Amino acid sequence: MLAAAATTGAPLESTSQAYGYPSLFLLVLVGALIPVVPTGALVSSATVVALHRSAPFSLALVFVTASLAAFLGDAALYWLGRRGLGSQSGSRWLEALRSRAPEERLNQAREKLAEHGTSVLVLSRLIPAGRIPVMLACLLAEWPLRRFARGNLPACLAWALTYQVIGVLGGSLFARPWEGVLAVVLLTVLVSAAPGLVRRVRGEER
Repeated sequence: MLAAAATTGAPLESTSQAYGYPSLFLLVLVGALIPVVPTGALVSSATVVALHRSAPFSLALVFVTASLAAFLGDAALYWLGRRGLGSQSGSRWLEALRSRAPEERLNQAREKLAEHGTSVLVLSRLIPAGRIPVMLACLLAEWPLRRFARGNLPACLAWALTYQVIGVLGGSLFARPWEGVLAVVLLTVLVSAAPGLVRRVRGEER
């Protein structure tokens, strides 16, 4: 019976992995282009599931998949933004970036970028709602795509690793995968919402 269960379980796990990694790649890629998909929560949730399977091989695949998708998505969005800057009529992608970068945040990003260069990209990926203002600052500073990509690669690696650590912690605390997934999703949502709540409170105090 155990042998039979193992025999039937292996194809099921292989099938889920065959669909899981491409799905993770696609969702993170779309989330980089359209910043409404909770990509951090996706990476942490995938890490929890991988932890309860054939870790560390599955963990390595989640890391490579997430960081590559984030890097390609950022590069594509930056390329689209540069096309918008070079066009007289602009582009909806550039307008979308501007709408998600408040003037105050954009000015801060431009100052930090002028002071610290590409290292700011790493921090922007780790701070909730920090990626778009810094990306727009790079566009307005007329950075070529190659320079942006060179600084953004370690940023995407650090981002994927950070959310994997969250997933490992959540998966280690709970025996059942769904409990760990629920925990990391709630945590990442709270972390993502925190900056907006702080700005709202400060605005009310003023």
